[in-house]
Amino acid sequence: MLNTARNSLQRNAANISAAASRNSSFWSGVEMGPPDAILGVTEAFKKDTNPKKMNLGVGAYRDDNGQPFVLPSVRKAEKLIMDRALNKEYAPIGGEGDFCKESAKLAFGNDSSVVKDGRNVTIQGISGTGSLRVGTAFLSKWFPGNKVVYLPKPSWGNHTPIVKHSGIDVGAYRYYDAATCGLDFAGAMEDIGKIPEGSIIMLHACAHNPTGVDPTPEQWKEMSAVIKARKLLPFFDMAYQGFASGDVDKDAFAVRQFLDDGHNILLSQSYSKNMGLYGERTGAFTVVCADKEEAARVESQIKIIVRPLYSNPPRHGARIVTEILSNPEIRPEWLVDVKTMADRIITMRTKLQDGLAREGSVRNWQHITDQIGMFCFTGMTPEQVAKITKDFSIYLTKDGRISVAGISSSNVDYLAHAMHAVTK
Repeated sequence: MLNTARNSLQRNAANISAAASRNSSFWSGVEMGPPDAILGVTEAFKKDTNPKKMNLGVGAYRDDNGQPFVLPSVRKAEKLIMDRALNKEYAPIGGEGDFCKESAKLAFGNDSSVVKDGRNVTIQGISGTGSLRVGTAFLSKWFPGNKVVYLPKPSWGNHTPIVKHSGIDVGAYRYYDAATCGLDFAGAMEDIGKIPEGSIIMLHACAHNPTGVDPTPEQWKEMSAVIKARKLLPFFDMAYQGFASGDVDKDAFAVRQFLDDGHNILLSQSYSKNMGLYGERTGAFTVVCADKEEAARVESQIKIIVRPLYSNPPRHGARIVTEILSNPEIRPEWLVDVKTMADRIITMRTKLQDGLAREGSVRNWQHITDQIGMFCFTGMTPEQVAKITKDFSIYLTKDGRISVAGISSSNVDYLAHAMHAVTK
């Protein structure tokens, strides 16, 4: 009896000890993180049963039927690649060499002296986000100046965490004017003129996210001059080349102007939007150097950063991009595909503006067509956003940003009616 009781007590003690161990988990102090703003919108949209519901939060292109769109040129390039039965060996640390070469030419121009002189270090990144992450890691390790990246206000929501995760501080300069839903050029120039010399400035090359507000060519030239005078390092984020205006050369104006003005820039590129390669995570990061010798040294250090981060990038998306950009038959088709997507976005902007006028809105909605790219800052307040979601099942972020790609011929009038109802 005594042995039985003793064994029972030991088992109970063991169970209590195990329970205590579970309760004192290594992760008991982990806090619940805030939900992602965009994903939160999508989750709420999915739960809504209104047949007229609209999701204007997602930053991915949709066709006029509201469906994901795979570019015909991408389909054709992908078939050619698959027919070659290529192997699945590791890519080099810096990615596919031809992909890097074609990416630099797309950004800087086929006749770019930077490319011809070998002054660019271009590596394949994990789309735009990964390219920015490698770039900021390189800045954290090697930038000799003031390790602060100055972002436009507002900027893409992921810019700040990317910069901070690399151990660099974040500053800001005025950019968007809420009163006009346009560019605060005077404020931007004043703030840029006060950024400490030897700092880093982030610039959206085209189709500014989230506002859709871009400087004019003349304003870009003025900004370039001030940035040069302040000895700032320009870091361009170019996620929408071709997708903004439908013209890849026009959308690269700012990047090429800064190079012509003598800046040695940093550049992040993404092929998510302009080739629809969202899930392939295909992009590039470039450093423009003083000469070929400097480029070799910079490239060696970037590879040292990449190796412990993800070792090397995936190949399939890079092969698609390379095929499209280098194939003389497919490239013209891709340029048509890009223009088709851009033109649909532009058309939806015009239809929305016209629809608001037909609804009788007396507000000035000119900014809807003045802005460019996938996103539009409508000027709606958080209260109006809450109302349009509650009353009309139209989902968007609290700052009033809508993804124009989520608008179609079948729902644009419904959106115009709802926007007028909550803003009149």
